[in-house]
Amino acid sequence: MPQISPLSWLNLFIYFILIFMIFNTMNYFSFLYKNKKLNFKSQKKQLNWKW
Repeated sequence: MPQISPLSWLNLFIYFILIFMIFNTMNYFSFLYKNKKLNFKSQKKQLNWKW
């Protein structure tokens, strides 16, 4: 489509890049990670040495 000015192509490109970045950031921050340190239980292994 040669009748479209290059400025419109640039605006369209920026528009799609912004939508892509917003989509990626929303997907990244919408997932909640569980903190592994809170669920960590320290277990001591007791060995009875009989000498």
